[in-house]
Amino acid sequence: MNVVYKAALAAALLMTPAMTPRPALAEQISVTHWGVLMYGAPYAVAIEKGYYKEAGLGIDGVLTSKGGGTTMRNVMASPLPYGEVALSAALAAMKQGIELKIIHSGVRTAGEILWATLPDSGINSVKDLAGKKVAFTSPKSVTDMLLTMVMDKHGIKAETVSAGGIGGGLTMVEQKAVVAAPVMDPVWSKVQAKFKPVFFVKDELPAMVQTVGVTTVEYANANKDKLRKFVQARKKAVEFIYANPEETAKIVAKHYETDEKIILGAVKNLSAMKYWSPGEFEFDAMDNMVKGLQIVGEVEGKVDWSKVVDESYMK
Repeated sequence: MNVVYKAALAAALLMTPAMTPRPALAEQISVTHWGVLMYGAPYAVAIEKGYYKEAGLGIDGVLTSKGGGTTMRNVMASPLPYGEVALSAALAAMKQGIELKIIHSGVRTAGEILWATLPDSGINSVKDLAGKKVAFTSPKSVTDMLLTMVMDKHGIKAETVSAGGIGGGLTMVEQKAVVAAPVMDPVWSKVQAKFKPVFFVKDELPAMVQTVGVTTVEYANANKDKLRKFVQARKKAVEFIYANPEETAKIVAKHYETDEKIILGAVKNLSAMKYWSPGEFEFDAMDNMVKGLQIVGEVEGKVDWSKVVDESYMK
């Protein structure tokens, strides 16, 4: 091997690491109710369309749970302590002394939730629920809170029953153990031929932020640029959802392993109420959720958002 060739080879070897971008290490985001409810649609789109990859982020999957504190614990335990969780779960964790930052809004309304009944039940309005058995999912849940608020608004009382979940509640309605139970998309798009709405939350209550993006204060201080890339990739995905409902349905159905027609119905229903926030904070809607959480004893007093929210990631 002559000297010139050796020198050229050495130069090439030295240049290769600098000239070839290193792939980002694989990481997973935590998203509440991924694969079941529609909170996770922007993350499916961001993964499928390569928005994370474009930003140099190596997201290869999603951690999930049935929500609440479990999702919050997933965030805390993950090597990537960032995810979308219920606002109530984030506030509960902060109340326990965990130092968190809320860095973007997630789902900006609970308006998609409705109470459904059988077509021949004779229940046609909220007032018809007075004195009847009505289901919610679990004590101190969002559905418990919403049902209480709607009944208070109309000045009625009903016997409320914990169903343990959406499916359990609908089964109770079919068995006539209760007259109505909560449901939301994409489940509603799947079962609406068998039930009729009693009321939609969007018609009864003001907007309430359901979910937010959170991280730990420690991780935020050390990874501000990386987190901004996560937030901006999600924002791009939300914009894609509203502009491309059919393609979104294909993507979400693939990641959720479910029927595309059902997901398309859900995407259209939710897009009509601007369900997914691009990320900007709507503090009035956050305060509305806090007021509801106060009713079921999950929050005490007002929340000083200036101490827990960082708006800089949206810029």
